[in-house]
Amino acid sequence: MPATLKKKYTETIRGELQSQFDIKNVMQVPVIEKVVVNMGVGDAIGDARLLDAAIEELTAITGQFPSVRTARKSISNFKLREGVKIGCMVTLRGERMYEFIDRLFNVAMPRIRDFRGVSAKSFDGQGNYTLGIKDQSIFPEVDQDKLARTRGMNITFVMARSNSTEQSRELLRKMGMPFVTSGTAAGEKRG
Repeated sequence: MPATLKKKYTETIRGELQSQFDIKNVMQVPVIEKVVVNMGVGDAIGDARLLDAAIEELTAITGQFPSVRTARKSISNFKLREGVKIGCMVTLRGERMYEFIDRLFNVAMPRIRDFRGVSAKSFDGQGNYTLGIKDQSIFPEVDQDKLARTRGMNITFVMARSNSTEQSRELLRKMGMPFVTSGTAAGEKRG
């Protein structure tokens, strides 16, 4: 059974984007290719159990076992040596990706304290969007009693066939990404 968000994309969002941006071929309509969830665990240098806890939490959040990331080079100021395990990441595609996006937009993000929306300025030049989350406890899959410490994560939405930031932003908005409409996002300075 296909994910609800995938069904919504194929039935309505894709057609709306095609007509809105005057795209001739349906195969040129922007689509989310993959979602990369990265959790850095710099504290794992001193205590390896923290990395195990992060792997367990990321597995619960994404439904997929993460790969462990190692340091590429030594940095003496951080007491870091090359090859030491310092993080974990998951690349989601297909059904799991759509289910994760749906849970992120509709369940997890509304649980963020004083949430007003996410910034629309976090796009790179190719239309990919990166979102930083400061606390993994917003996901209901994380057991609050077993939580060793709060840890953040980066979530990157990698777009395929997107010609501009505007097309990517519109795709994410139609899928349910709560962008800031007026005022400022949480954490942004008022100017």
